[in-house]
Amino acid sequence: MVQRHQIRHHRTQRILRRLRRWSGERLPRTFPAGSITFLPDPGAFFEAFFAALAIARQTICLEYYIVRADQTGNRLAEALIAARQRGVQIYLLYDYIGCLDTPESFFRRLRQYGIHCVPFNPPSVKRWPFWFDRRDHRKLAIIDGMLAFLGGRNIGDEYAGIAGGRRDFHDVCFSLTGPSLQHLSEIFAETWSAELGTSPDLPAPQAETPALTLSGAGITLISGSPHHRRSSIRSAFRVTMAAATIELLIANPYFIPGPRILRSLLRAARRGVQVKLLLPAESDVPLVRLVSRSTYEQLLKAGIEIYEMQQQILHAKLMVVDGCRTVIGSANLDQRSFHRNYEINAIVQSKSFGKQVRDHLQQDLAQARRITLPEHDQRGLAVRLVERLLRPLCWFL
Repeated sequence: MVQRHQIRHHRTQRILRRLRRWSGERLPRTFPAGSITFLPDPGAFFEAFFAALAIARQTICLEYYIVRADQTGNRLAEALIAARQRGVQIYLLYDYIGCLDTPESFFRRLRQYGIHCVPFNPPSVKRWPFWFDRRDHRKLAIIDGMLAFLGGRNIGDEYAGIAGGRRDFHDVCFSLTGPSLQHLSEIFAETWSAELGTSPDLPAPQAETPALTLSGAGITLISGSPHHRRSSIRSAFRVTMAAATIELLIANPYFIPGPRILRSLLRAARRGVQVKLLLPAESDVPLVRLVSRSTYEQLLKAGIEIYEMQQQILHAKLMVVDGCRTVIGSANLDQRSFHRNYEINAIVQSKSFGKQVRDHLQQDLAQARRITLPEHDQRGLAVRLVERLLRPLCWFL
């Protein structure tokens, strides 16, 4: 076991040095993990989320791709209005494209109570024609600078598990405390300032905590945006994959990985790592499902196991390496998340947290349908042709 840990450690350091040379950018820091709670159940997540909002005393910072005006969204609105009436400063950054279905009256009501609501990247003549392609895909909440929630869940009934049946999204989130929240607040403030031109009034930062060594449990926050010269999100995925020595479990709803991620998966399989992918049988973006399946043949021939979730629409973004290192957040394994979205991922180095996530993924895999190469080869000439024709669209999905 010690030898495997040393191999993983040395491989990670080697890849990190290589990525530093490629990117020329400062690598993210690792902080002491603090308290991290895995929240795979939608009911448990939203109860913890709304309970935290109810006791907020200074600030609430929210950054979400989708905020719906349904039962869950209206519950959020009431919680924010109540907090504002207690004197809490509230900052809500929501994606303009992601919230197209949400009436403007929903946000206008919040503004009337003094809540700062800002749409990310609204239509702009100056940004045309590129404005449409910039999305804030993060799902982030910071309460009083002391507690944060991250993951893949937006604010809506389908994410809360109350939309009904197959319309519900299968997703995960987690909460955290500790010194990494200062950096998380800085990430939020940078995005808010870039969009609005003024900085939010956030609590003064606490004393800086030294970065944690790789031998201890910790958390690394990976912030991705189109401003980066190279994709920090993709690099973090590749570094984590390269560290695998035994097992690599991945769940992702929009699997259009591109050549570099494909090579990382194939190299892991050639090293003898057991690689399992959990992907959706149904997608809210049908084109993604077709393009994603065009990669199956190459992966299956390499010995990589592919499973498709049947009961719900998979929306979780998870990766677990050797049961002790977890990547969790908002980013998909596609070109949009790598290069054009604002994303936030966390790499959690913790055996106890990794075990929880691994157990959750193993349960999902046990209930999913495994895709075999003979079955995949029988999908028909017409389907193969459509996959080939759609493959060039992978950059835009």
